[in-house]
Amino acid sequence: MQAFVAIGANLGDARAAVTAAMDAIGTIERTVVTARSSLYRSAPVDATGPDFINAVVAVRTGLTAEAFLAELHLLEEQAGRERPFPNAPRTLDLDLLMHGNAIKDTPALALPHPRMRDRAFVLKPLAEIAPDKVPRAALARVSSQVIERIRD
Repeated sequence: MQAFVAIGANLGDARAAVTAAMDAIGTIERTVVTARSSLYRSAPVDATGPDFINAVVAVRTGLTAEAFLAELHLLEEQAGRERPFPNAPRTLDLDLLMHGNAIKDTPALALPHPRMRDRAFVLKPLAEIAPDKVPRAALARVSSQVIERIRD
């Protein structure tokens, strides 16, 4: 099953955390990272703290959406993620954007991710690795959000 994961961090060495998460996602059982976006810097949206470093990865996974999400939550915990209040700054944030063509809306999981089309920090890196998943109109709607591709 093809899936996409948005990765973000804005505490500590955010760049290192995002890069490490890209590698760690590939260690999840029955999961292989098939594409990685560039890293991007963006101001917090509906959150506080310093700028975020963001990326998106594409994977192939044999796990169900729920099992894959549970593994992503474990990676967040291992990275020291705390949730003291909604949208708090974070050492690592992993959002399951899509899992195949699944459409779900449960208290634990909504697919596709309900706010992904409102966020340049998701759409720009996703469009880089999977342009067929991001309509031009969606990119146009978020064009006023400041996001910068990090060039090495």
